Amino acid sequence: MLRDPRAAHRYASVKNDQAVLRSRIKEIAGVHVTWGYQRIWIMLRREGWCVNRKRVYRLYREEGLCVGRHKPRRHRSSVARPQLTKSTHANESWSMDFMSDQLFDGRRFRLLTIVDDFTRESLAIEVGRPPS
Repeated sequence: MLRDPRAAHRYASVKNDQAVLRSRIKEIAGVHVTWGYQRIWIMLRREGWCVNRKRVYRLYREEGLCVGRHKPRRHRSSVARPQLTKSTHANESWSMDFMSDQLFDGRRFRLLTIVDDFTRESLAIEVGRPPS
């Protein structure tokens, strides 16, 4: 036997789902990807919506529009980088890289390596010491 009142089991919410407000929040968040709920709330107030900030926060979270906090700018880029073209034959493209290391007695030296991208063959390795 249940001890809860029967009315509690058959309860149906009569609260408005606020579909118009939800859609407007989604539109603003779609245009301004990096804006959080507070900035969206300010924009809604400027448009004439008389809405509580806590309600905007609740709807914002329910729609899954949360923006992570303090992300570096490099992670917020919306431009996809183009794919690099692959080399089809030898000597079409080369790559170079600087490396640095240290000997057992503390002296440092630097290397410049040049590699063919297609054959992965090392074309040149130049060794030198940095100026003291």
